[in-house]
Amino acid sequence: MHVRIISLNAWGGALFDDLAPWLDTCDADVLCLQEVTHTPGLDGWTRFDDADRSLPQRANLLADVRSRLPRHHGIFTASDAGPVQDGLQRHHRQDFGLATFVSESFPVVGLRSAFVHGDYTEHRAQWPTDGRPRAALAVRVHDRRARRFVTVVNLHGLRDPRGKGDTPARHAQAERLAALIEEARQAGDVTVVCGDFNLLPDSKTFQILADLGLTDLVGEADTRTSRYRKPIRHAGYLLVSDPAAVERFEIATEPEVSDHRALVLDLRSTTAGSEAAATPPSPGAS
Repeated sequence: MHVRIISLNAWGGALFDDLAPWLDTCDADVLCLQEVTHTPGLDGWTRFDDADRSLPQRANLLADVRSRLPRHHGIFTASDAGPVQDGLQRHHRQDFGLATFVSESFPVVGLRSAFVHGDYTEHRAQWPTDGRPRAALAVRVHDRRARRFVTVVNLHGLRDPRGKGDTPARHAQAERLAALIEEARQAGDVTVVCGDFNLLPDSKTFQILADLGLTDLVGEADTRTSRYRKPIRHAGYLLVSDPAAVERFEIATEPEVSDHRALVLDLRSTTAGSEAAATPPSPGAS
């Protein structure tokens, strides 16, 4: 059997009525989610506001997903926290960050997280529109069936309302990400780096990651759903250290469970270099 790794910006659970049944059937061994919410002592719905947007969000998407994936380990790291309101307009403090869910069939043998931009921040009066801290979360798991280790790094990249082009902050983010990858993996690991990078395909970030032996499978493909109205439709990426280990890669267009499309990677059940290895997928294959 293959190992399935899925990356999705969950949009705070804004489409939870569609997201919930998808979680029941996505069959992820490792599920990497960005924009995950956690409000202690609260469930149901909240509203998020900054100067640009007002969005419905689940009060505790972390708990929502854990309830749907009871046979997965749920690992969460908060990048920042700020105010939200419930349906009665009561104010609460909501944590925001990344979560990676690993099937209990895969022992977790290593964990690392690091900020790739800024540091943990409590936003008291209002969420800012840019410059918010960003984190990456790495898990190293043992794939018993293939007798190998797989390191998966989950990233939510810096958002800049001026656009997705390269900036000094994004260059520094790439260097911090590269350092985390090198610290998290060990020689011989199949390494997967995925998430909402908030970058254009020509970003220098991809050269920095290529220098670590990582190959981008997304390229210039559209990774947004119909819920996203802006013309620039690049955001999500997935890179692997060993393209020959890839059995299938898909940028899923249906169902729409967020304003981002899910990135679905199936790794072969045999190690790279075996007779089962085939031609690696071209960038953007779906």
